[in-house]
Amino acid sequence: FMTGKMLINLDSEDEGQIFVSCAGGQTTKATFHFTREEAPAGYFFMEASLKGLNGGHSGDDINKKRANAIKVLARFLFLENEKLNGALRLVSFNSGKMHNAIPRDGKIVFAVKNEAKEQVRADWNIFASEVEDEFHVTEQSMLFNMGSADAAPVIEKAVADKFIMALQAVDNGPLTTCQDEALAEMVETSSNVASVMTDENSINIVASQRSNVMSNLDNMTNTVKAAFLLAGAEVNVGGKYPAWKMRANSKLTDITVKSYEKLFGKEPWVKGIHAGLECGLFSERYPDLDMVSFGPTLRNVHTPEEALLIPTVQMVWDHLLDILRSVK
Repeated sequence: FMTGKMLINLDSEDEGQIFVSCAGGQTTKATFHFTREEAPAGYFFMEASLKGLNGGHSGDDINKKRANAIKVLARFLFLENEKLNGALRLVSFNSGKMHNAIPRDGKIVFAVKNEAKEQVRADWNIFASEVEDEFHVTEQSMLFNMGSADAAPVIEKAVADKFIMALQAVDNGPLTTCQDEALAEMVETSSNVASVMTDENSINIVASQRSNVMSNLDNMTNTVKAAFLLAGAEVNVGGKYPAWKMRANSKLTDITVKSYEKLFGKEPWVKGIHAGLECGLFSERYPDLDMVSFGPTLRNVHTPEEALLIPTVQMVWDHLLDILRSVK
């Protein structure tokens, strides 16, 4: 239905930035089914929690070296289960709520032999200090807590162990950066373990993968999928949306940059974004469409505090009109 050869998207959120690429993505969901049983005699129940992490958007903030609460808690469970020769019994693991966010808090409930509980507390304190040191720049408000918990039926041992190993093994964070020179510092491919929720007879995991190259997106998704399949989980992949790959020798980008320099006397920042834009959907249907995306400055988007920097609206309007006059 479209006959035009160029498209200008006005949905970006920082005046002075011109976007020429965006990531595609999809979601991997893994479910571990299990039965519950009573813990062996002589076990003590414990609860460990982590909160105060920065979290953030799993695309735009994935390169900021922030801690993922799920990966931190899974790491402790894996280490402690190994140290206890497999004697740790898991009751529940809950962390994260949004499929597109880095989880910022979480809680695990588990049981260990009575004689091991003081050592587990000591191990937790050492572990907390190590993690705080690892993230001493990007996470300065982490809170680690451990206490006793009420007795409860535990997850069957074989499933719990495989679940812990899968969370320890699964890739998380930025994996590669873009090869295009103009986007060399931008994350190209990433994965984020977004949520883990435990109910009576299953543990449900959501992880999201993103990439500016669709074949790499599929490969990253298969890597995550394989880790969970090997552990015996039921895995489903869905919610796929397309990437917008940077166009070499883009006439519209050249016009947009020169117009900005003429109007405002400075160079704009030509960049990509490791998140989805509408341009990705257009590029899938119209692969030869020449596109750019820019817009006025917005803050606290999608919150009750969302705000628009009004002077930038006039700047964007003047810029748009000048581009339209320049297109031939």
